Amino acid sequence: QVQLVESGGGSVQAGGSLRLSCAASKSTYSSSYMAWFRQAPGSEREGIGSIYTNDGYTVYADSVKGRFTISQDKAKRTLYLQMNSLNPEDSAMYYCAADFQGAGRSLLHWQSYNAWGPGTQVTVAS
Repeated sequence: QVQLVESGGGSVQAGGSLRLSCAASKSTYSSSYMAWFRQAPGSEREGIGSIYTNDGYTVYADSVKGRFTISQDKAKRTLYLQMNSLNPEDSAMYYCAADFQGAGRSLLHWQSYNAWGPGTQVTVAS
């Protein structure tokens, strides 16, 4: 059964940091791409970054490059999103995604993934 559960969201002051976690079920955490997305009210779901779980290769959106880092703990089947230098524009619901739909698909487009967690809210105060 595909299962993803995010945690670690909360409220933080601008300039602060948060680390999100995404725990995956055994059937979900495979040698493929997983990703983090975010969605603010009234906005489209935005791809933040993706990781190839087999070797840890990562790609990031320009909006977070240099501030956010995706990592993994394979033994725990858990993804992490370390977020530094947060600003109010980073406020959103953050989602973990899996079940990448294969070659030719964008790693940072929400339609490329079929499995989603319920999300965790991040609020950055100015």
